[in-house]
Amino acid sequence: MTSSALQARTALALVFVSLTMGLTACSRPETTATATAPAPWVRMAAIEDATVGAQMLSGTVKARLESPVAFQIGGRVLTRHVEAGQAVRAGQLLFSLDPRDIEASEQAASAQLAAAEAAMETARRELERQRRLVEQGYVSAQTLDRLELGLRDTLSRLDAARAQATQARNARGYADLRAPRDGVITEVSGEAGQVVSAGQGLAVLAQAGEREVEVHLPSAAAPRMGNVTNLQGATAAVQLREVAGAADSQSRTWRARYRIEGPVMAEAWPLGTVVRLNLNPATTDSTHVGQRVPLAALDERSDGPRVWRVVNGQAEPVPVEVLALDASHARIRSPLTTGERVVALGTHRLTPGMAVRELAP
Repeated sequence: MTSSALQARTALALVFVSLTMGLTACSRPETTATATAPAPWVRMAAIEDATVGAQMLSGTVKARLESPVAFQIGGRVLTRHVEAGQAVRAGQLLFSLDPRDIEASEQAASAQLAAAEAAMETARRELERQRRLVEQGYVSAQTLDRLELGLRDTLSRLDAARAQATQARNARGYADLRAPRDGVITEVSGEAGQVVSAGQGLAVLAQAGEREVEVHLPSAAAPRMGNVTNLQGATAAVQLREVAGAADSQSRTWRARYRIEGPVMAEAWPLGTVVRLNLNPATTDSTHVGQRVPLAALDERSDGPRVWRVVNGQAEPVPVEVLALDASHARIRSPLTTGERVVALGTHRLTPGMAVRELAP
């Protein structure tokens, strides 16, 4: 057998072996099975009793009335006589305006008043003269009517000039800005040389008298009564006066004002100081009792709010009634008992009957 024939037979044998192995591999059954995904872990939290108890918060002493002080006229501030934090008496000078423009306006108003008085006197004398001429038959009655209308117009101009002169005289008094009440200047924004308009606030006056405590509450359910303690340990009763109608857009808290009851000594409760506020429990009505769960445990995807509990390794929804919400918790009423555990995170991914595993706390 020649070498070329031997090589041909060897090549055919290799092809046959390759085909046999390929057919064997294609006919081999599929042995890899799809692995079953394990049940996901869920974090649990216990349902808490949401009965409102005493609250201890920090507040700031404020005056019952805080009003901005401003000029009734515009002008350039000549002098400033007060500093922030200064106690003032009613009528005490706070700011003064440059009087030059005010004096010029007063002189102009006086000149216009004098001119109007002279015009009125001239019109009155002319009317008297023409009336005598009418009686003698030298002038027609029509001329007399025209002069009487002219006198009325002159009287109207005189009244306007008198009003302008009064305003100019009053403006001289408005050039000095004085404290309307006893109190403390808590803020000063006006400076000498500043040009201001009428009504532009230059300082804030905290009026003497009632004191209040301003505090920021975590929810709109504000307790009505409590007590406050200052830095020296003195204690006084407080009562809720007002609470904001909406939460602050940044802190998500509700601003409330509590009135300090009884006689208040300014020395014991200086404005701006931080005090400790102890608020009594609110009334136990349906809006202040119930249960409390983390906000993330509340699921509102379906036909109303619900929470999820785990029964025999499966997620089960439980309908609830939402009573109130704050920054971190939801106050609810549910058929579950206090202390029972519910899913606290990832409730948006759960479905009824879904297998889950509880994550140990």
